[in-house]
Amino acid sequence: MIRATCTIAVLACLASQTFAQGNEAAPEGWVFQLESAYLSQGDSDLSSGSAFSAERGYLRLGSFNRRADGLSVGLSATLGQTDYDFDTAAPWGRIRENSLSLTFAGRNRNGMNWFVAPTLRERAETGAGSDDGVTAGAFAGVSWSLNDRLTIGPAIGAFEGVGSEDVDVFPALLLDWQISDRFSLTTGPTLGASQGPGLSLRYALDDDWGVTLSARRESSRFALSDRGTTPGGAGEDTSVPVVVSLNYKPRPSMNFAVFAGAEFDGQLEVENAAGTTVRKESYDTAPLLGIAVSLAF
Repeated sequence: MIRATCTIAVLACLASQTFAQGNEAAPEGWVFQLESAYLSQGDSDLSSGSAFSAERGYLRLGSFNRRADGLSVGLSATLGQTDYDFDTAAPWGRIRENSLSLTFAGRNRNGMNWFVAPTLRERAETGAGSDDGVTAGAFAGVSWSLNDRLTIGPAIGAFEGVGSEDVDVFPALLLDWQISDRFSLTTGPTLGASQGPGLSLRYALDDDWGVTLSARRESSRFALSDRGTTPGGAGEDTSVPVVVSLNYKPRPSMNFAVFAGAEFDGQLEVENAAGTTVRKESYDTAPLLGIAVSLAF
């Protein structure tokens, strides 16, 4: 069974999108990148009358090698977790969010950029079986530089579904548009994203400082603990985060950001081992605060 969705897969996989778009300008040889972020989601009321909050953190290490012929190969690993805190009747607690991704990217003679990124990921609550929540998939795309300010193209991904035989198939847009000297519009990973890319509008205050407005549709699906209230089941958290960030980039290889915003249209869902929904409720708009760091060397 194929389930169509606009959800994008893994942060590590999406990092390959950004890498592919900037492949032409990347230096030859090995480049290493370290990224880390922390996000706090404030208290939000559930439709059942209870409330919950969440804290998310991740660390990603990537390495990319661009050869003289333009072909690039990359490997990235992400370690992350989200801690949920429910007032009552907690459907789950701490969720592991780990992934390992390969990237193959290049550029042909007519100016087309391409990339393919097979990925292995784990999304599971602490206490789930060692194989529960482990899925595989791939993300691929092509883009063209229409001029020195605009690069655009389509992408598509497919991933196994957690706790079901469904396959998540999703389209995406690769976009890097320098609208003016100060404004730019891009797709790719947004700050604090664990599962998805989004659309980001950036305004450059000067060479070092900038303000960015980002939004995305995010869906996180994971295996539940074998010792929990729904053993062998799956949980899902979907929302639309919108954040404003203040970015400081003192060097091309260094970026710091603080951000604030809110999650809209939130929903939690629990399925049992048979794939039947046993709990589904919406939650109110939740405030977000966070910090992110990115270093290249």
